Amino acid sequence: MSSISIIGLGNMAGALADRALAGGNAVEIIGRDPAKAKELAGVLGGATVGTAGAAPAGDIVVLAVPYAGAAALVSEYGDALQGKVIIDITNPISPDFQGFVTPDGSSGAQEIARAAPADAHVVKAFNTLFSHVLAAGPAEGRRLDVFIAGDDVQAKTRVSAFIESLGLRPMDTGQLAMARTLENVALLQLGLVANSVKHTNFFLGVSVLG
Repeated sequence: MSSISIIGLGNMAGALADRALAGGNAVEIIGRDPAKAKELAGVLGGATVGTAGAAPAGDIVVLAVPYAGAAALVSEYGDALQGKVIIDITNPISPDFQGFVTPDGSSGAQEIARAAPADAHVVKAFNTLFSHVLAAGPAEGRRLDVFIAGDDVQAKTRVSAFIESLGLRPMDTGQLAMARTLENVALLQLGLVANSVKHTNFFLGVSVLG
């Protein structure tokens, strides 16, 4: 099992922490508001509370914060993230839901990687799952697919093991540059919500035929 630090106190942070604890992982909750972090840890049961800005206890650090502040947050932590595997779950989608706020040819994950210490390894994951779908887990007997992308093979192996402990299926899509595509998948999902599906009670997955 893994040692996980989750930075953030929102719905995705709660859903990931709950499933991580159920999967036997050690979970640390970190937020800028210590009272809210303590409250979330108390609701979850079994999670510890870390200190914002201090070195996270977990070997895997999940950025469960809005993209707008994610890279700056990683810069603030600086050397405290040395040697960590950083899971980026953000979606740098523009306010009009028509594109992205990242530089052309880049992705949120790549921008976060540029802000991280050289020996930290960023892996994109979980950005294509809505929080309530993640919290519910397997749907109609089928494990949810978690698409991942990253440059370090060992880091992706560790993240894949963590995903499997949640009862989910990791699907490796390749190098970190593929995060651009995964962020486009999130944009596709928003398009489906707006134009055809009309709700967020769905997930995109892979069915292997034959």
